[in-house]
Amino acid sequence: MKLKNALLCLFVLLSFWQCNSPQKEILQATTPVLGVTSQKAMVVSAREEASKIGSEIMQQGGNAFDAMVATEMALAVCYPNAGNLGGGGFMVYRTHKGEIGALDYREKAPLRAFKDMYLDQNNKYLQHKSKTGGLAVGVPGTIAGIFKAHQKFGSLPMQSILRPVILLAKNGFKITEKQAKQFNDHRAVFKQVNQENSIFTKKFKVGDVFKNEALANTLQQISDNGRKAFYQGDIAKTLVAFLQKNKSIISLKDLENYQAIWREPIVFNYKDLRIISMSPPSSGGICMAQILKTTANYPIAVYGHNTTKTIQVLVEAQRRAYADRSHYLGDPDFINIPVDSLLSDAYLKNRMDSFSFDGATPSHQIKHGNIQAPESKETTHYSIVDSYGNAIAVTTTLNASFGSKLYSKKLGFFLNNEMDDFSAKPGTPNLFGLIGADANAIAPQKRMLSSMTPTLVEKDNKLWMSLGTPGGSTIITSVLQTILNVYEFNMSMQQAVDAPRFHHQWLPDVVKVEATSFDAKTIKNLENKGYVIDYKNPSSIGTVDAILVLPDGSFEAGADKRGDDTAVGF
Repeated sequence: MKLKNALLCLFVLLSFWQCNSPQKEILQATTPVLGVTSQKAMVVSAREEASKIGSEIMQQGGNAFDAMVATEMALAVCYPNAGNLGGGGFMVYRTHKGEIGALDYREKAPLRAFKDMYLDQNNKYLQHKSKTGGLAVGVPGTIAGIFKAHQKFGSLPMQSILRPVILLAKNGFKITEKQAKQFNDHRAVFKQVNQENSIFTKKFKVGDVFKNEALANTLQQISDNGRKAFYQGDIAKTLVAFLQKNKSIISLKDLENYQAIWREPIVFNYKDLRIISMSPPSSGGICMAQILKTTANYPIAVYGHNTTKTIQVLVEAQRRAYADRSHYLGDPDFINIPVDSLLSDAYLKNRMDSFSFDGATPSHQIKHGNIQAPESKETTHYSIVDSYGNAIAVTTTLNASFGSKLYSKKLGFFLNNEMDDFSAKPGTPNLFGLIGADANAIAPQKRMLSSMTPTLVEKDNKLWMSLGTPGGSTIITSVLQTILNVYEFNMSMQQAVDAPRFHHQWLPDVVKVEATSFDAKTIKNLENKGYVIDYKNPSSIGTVDAILVLPDGSFEAGADKRGDDTAVGF
């Protein structure tokens, strides 16, 4: 009888899925459908191999920070379009004692960089130079980041942590359907940019085993000789020679000078939640705080999930936050950012005074707020909680898919194109359509502004959630909608991650929604109010990886259905 009842419930749920939009299905399911659950620890990342290695490190007695190193490096092996040695990222952490912090291992502009380096003699922006090839590469920070985290919090020897990653590179991993298409779609540009064939210019099919001996050798050198192998040793010399051959201005001195930095995270409240997110040079924490603090003034749970009024509130809050982002945010080591003013209740209320449910506020009427002051979408995110009570959220990237497309055959990894995240020419859109100002102008040793938003959430003074996503400029809006899906709309973690998403970033003045995911009547209502809706674009918005602490203390993962993302726990 129990089996019959279970089958009947499954049939009803499937009927809802077939007869309704995904949005309606989530609203009408009376019982949350849980994702992967575990009792002690969990890793959620873009690839099963990386999640498995991170989980096994914790099963061997390692903590979340040991698993961070293993997962980060495993993604460099099996998810090379975003996982990396040649890029950078951010980590937000919460220890078992409740201590919080953030690690900035974002790339930096080389010493020889200058403000107008991508402009010609007529002040024309030479976009290709900041997007592909050697001049697009910022000084990598990933290796410095993992060693910084391990030095402060790690418990297992680095050699033990990297051993399974090196074996993964040597023995290989099976290519998925999505990955085969991605590799094959980039073959021509790899050949064009690098002017030679490599393991990435071959034709791939699903199930092929991909091995990277060069990367295994590089990782072995790092395992044997530590951080200095990458920034001062043979790897550094090989890397700089390769980069300079490809017109990069990065020098050995740039590598020697690079340091990852501990920073104070952005901390704010949304109702009874305490949210801990990344601080500048990421715009994620500040922008998300502005949007959520504004949203808290409206009863969106009453309005309903992805209804016209809920979308209006979030879009108008997003519009204003992204306008502020373009003007005020950059590297805090180079500019003064009025964080307290940007997040003050009075300022945010004033920003929404021009909003009305009667119609859209055109972006050309919205500028940055007045303050009385004294990226590619091919980023990747992973979330980890361990059995000791530590939690981390990490987002790392090469910027565009496979970064600058420069691939070192000797070292086995791609280099970033993060220089495109600067405002190469203020007022000109970057790779993700984001407009920048002088606050994010290029300067030597400066870190470029980012949208990466690794985030932890507390409820009742306890860890409640770890989450983040790739998605370029859509990262911030994807993360905050996922939090709202669980908190306001009572979804499970997996439902919240899979739910349809929308995005607005001030300019261009367009609301992007995921194709076929939104009710046609809602789209029409928004258009009648003056919103320009892009609802035919087949691309997804974000690929969220998240972990929720359930009432009994166990964990539920949300591994986004939009990718090959996988949760592994024990």
